[in-house]
Amino acid sequence: MGRTKDAIAEGLSIATAAARLTVRNRILVETIARGGHFDGEIFAEFARETLRALAAEQDQAADRVTQQRKRAWGRFSDSSGTHDYRDRDTRNLRRRARQSRGVAKELRDFADDPVRVDGLVAAARAAAWGDVEQNLSKRLDVEGMTADADPDYATMRRARMDALRMVDLARLASQAKKRAKEQAAAAPVEGAEAPLLKKKSPSA
Repeated sequence: MGRTKDAIAEGLSIATAAARLTVRNRILVETIARGGHFDGEIFAEFARETLRALAAEQDQAADRVTQQRKRAWGRFSDSSGTHDYRDRDTRNLRRRARQSRGVAKELRDFADDPVRVDGLVAAARAAAWGDVEQNLSKRLDVEGMTADADPDYATMRRARMDALRMVDLARLASQAKKRAKEQAAAAPVEGAEAPLLKKKSPSA
């Protein structure tokens, strides 16, 4: 059982890291990109939903492995591929299903523990702030960089000018042509209305 427990602990660690990343991304979107406020309870509920969704994925994996084990039972011929299991693989498949069930149970226990969920949200919030701080620091470094302080200034300036010519100016030219075509197409319609108005005016 030690081997199974170790595998469950490892699986839980990986799933928890994935949940923390998901919550971190949600915090960045809601509080930074959309200008919202950080509400710990809202993000805690999102964290619980995320953990339970990961648990459901583990259950689905266990079901899939169980079906593979049943199909492999009593088959002793040579395997034709990685997932073409045989009777000799049934023990390992049973262990994998048990591990997935164990990870699913641990994730649901995690989701039902307010203290652990709050800890997950706090860690995700710290990671989100770390990303923002790092991005701000990089931006300040770039904005504050002078030509004398940046040894690659000349090279990067050339690259920026090339990008301007090839991308930005080309885009502006395309937009100008599009507007010209739209104006040209609209002009006859506007001119066609005048004769109609002149014909109607005498009878009025």
